[in-house]
Amino acid sequence: MNAHRPDLSDAQEILAAQPFSVYLGARLVAFGDGAAVLELDVRDELRQQNGFVHGGVLSYAADNALTFAAGTVAGAGLLTAGYSIDYLRPAQGRTLRAHATVVRPGRARVACRCDLFMLDQDGAQTLCAIAQGTIAVA
Repeated sequence: MNAHRPDLSDAQEILAAQPFSVYLGARLVAFGDGAAVLELDVRDELRQQNGFVHGGVLSYAADNALTFAAGTVAGAGLLTAGYSIDYLRPAQGRTLRAHATVVRPGRARVACRCDLFMLDQDGAQTLCAIAQGTIAVA
């Protein structure tokens, strides 16, 4: 595994270097100890025709949160090897929160899971999707 393990500030710089993440307004609010939390505020451009947050936005959040969680144990230089996502209910709310944790660290792959929540204006959260994936260590 990589010798340098980034801290929250390092991870936020990595996120800020991703043009798509900047476009979506994603922010990394927690990073360390085998977990990462990514959030983004929902705006109309991120919704599908029925007013729910588009599944692609949830998928993006899961993908990035999984990889950042892996980075807490494996350092920088990671790539998503694959992941699956299950949508449990339509995503409605103000803020999307993706909370990812490491399930099993490894030298070549890190297995992670992610719970995706929608937060309402009072901060109450509703689980709307779950994902699991493997992250390749470069």
